[in-house]
Amino acid sequence: MTTPAQDAPLVFPSVAFRPVRLLVVCLALTAVALLASGFTGNILFGAFFGVGLGLGLVNALLVRRAVESITAEEHPLKKKMAVNSATRLLVITAIALTIAFVFRQHGGLAVLFGLAIFQALLVMSTSIPVMKKIRRDGLNVLDTDSKD
Repeated sequence: MTTPAQDAPLVFPSVAFRPVRLLVVCLALTAVALLASGFTGNILFGAFFGVGLGLGLVNALLVRRAVESITAEEHPLKKKMAVNSATRLLVITAIALTIAFVFRQHGGLAVLFGLAIFQALLVMSTSIPVMKKIRRDGLNVLDTDSKD
């Protein structure tokens, strides 16, 4: 027998999320962007790119905090997680779009590039260690619905 979706518990998989490592990578990418944009004469482009990376990192940290607090409850609700995600993404998107619009003449669009690059970094930094673990240990899946 399966559990209905609304009654199923939230599962927070153990992933290799290392915010300090991501911070170091973001700082390094910001330095490269500042250097490159400095050579082109628009150093603000690199600065806004770094702001985008920073917004992405803040979002990732808020996701972790929300998941930990919601799954710690006795009866975690998926709806609560969905509302939290929607609100968080709305605020971060509004901030990024406001910066991009207000500073469009100075390279404010780079905030959106920074957010996009951060998402790619986040996926790579969490999926590569997971894939290595799966290759090493295999998929240890316990089938509880098997019919003997």
